[in-house]
Amino acid sequence: MIQFDHLSKEYYGILAVKDLTAGIQDGEIFGLLGPNGAGKSTTILMLVGLIEPSAGCCRIDGVEVATNPISVKQQIGYMPEDVGFYPMLTAEENLTYFARLFRMDSRDYKKRITDLLSLTGLDGVTKPVGGYSKGMRQRLGLANALLNDPAVIILDEPTANLDPQGVADYRRIISGVAREGKTVFVSSHILSEVSRVCTSIGLLSKGQLIAQGKWEDLSRELRVGDNIGITISIETRDPMPEFSDADLVSVHYSEDRKSATLVAHTDISDSVIDSCALARVRLHGIHRKGASLEDLFLSYYENSGVPQNG
Repeated sequence: MIQFDHLSKEYYGILAVKDLTAGIQDGEIFGLLGPNGAGKSTTILMLVGLIEPSAGCCRIDGVEVATNPISVKQQIGYMPEDVGFYPMLTAEENLTYFARLFRMDSRDYKKRITDLLSLTGLDGVTKPVGGYSKGMRQRLGLANALLNDPAVIILDEPTANLDPQGVADYRRIISGVAREGKTVFVSSHILSEVSRVCTSIGLLSKGQLIAQGKWEDLSRELRVGDNIGITISIETRDPMPEFSDADLVSVHYSEDRKSATLVAHTDISDSVIDSCALARVRLHGIHRKGASLEDLFLSYYENSGVPQNG
């Protein structure tokens, strides 16, 4: 559904995005992850047709964005990092204005707006948007991105300013639209948020895509590539069975086999517990320690050979 083909953007001799090539399928929630200044927003601005690339192209459903910006805009929903609305209008009035810009039929958009305001928790709010908190404006931005029932939803830092309930609602809504077969493109610098909602990710470092893949596969590759493992200590009341797992690196049993130390590429605690349960071995305790995902990704950026903008 989304295709980047050697996409680059240069500003005054400096490449903000460099030779970006990637593909994102229908129904996928793709997270573009990177520190501030990595080129995430520049990539999104090219994807939605607000700026033109210096080289290469991006396509949505086979349509090149730069040469067909109006056609592409009819297929996408976009929420920028800084959401802007007419402050003197209510949420319903703002969405009605944008629905008319999309030339939506009034019989369709009135129900659509009612449903979206309910979905985002803004139903019953009648005050002008100028009196909204930042979180409320963010909720309205998400409603606006879904207004034209787009095939592709593009969100730039979507959880900024949201309270915990707002974040939970966002995750629920995004997962729901993906189940409908829509493609969601999320840009964020918050690893924990990307890991919770995205099915695949791309790591951007100073305009370069340095890694891409399914979330589970990529996190495992980072541990293996950096030779960083998880250590699991287990104690049982009965002699424990022989543990076997594809991610198991090593295991050391005590002489009575009632304690063991395992080193694995990923957290295999559940597998270890299941093995004990199947062997009817009573568990006394299990403890895990290892590098967090934040540590792994920071290490990956530091070792990628691409200097950061800061």
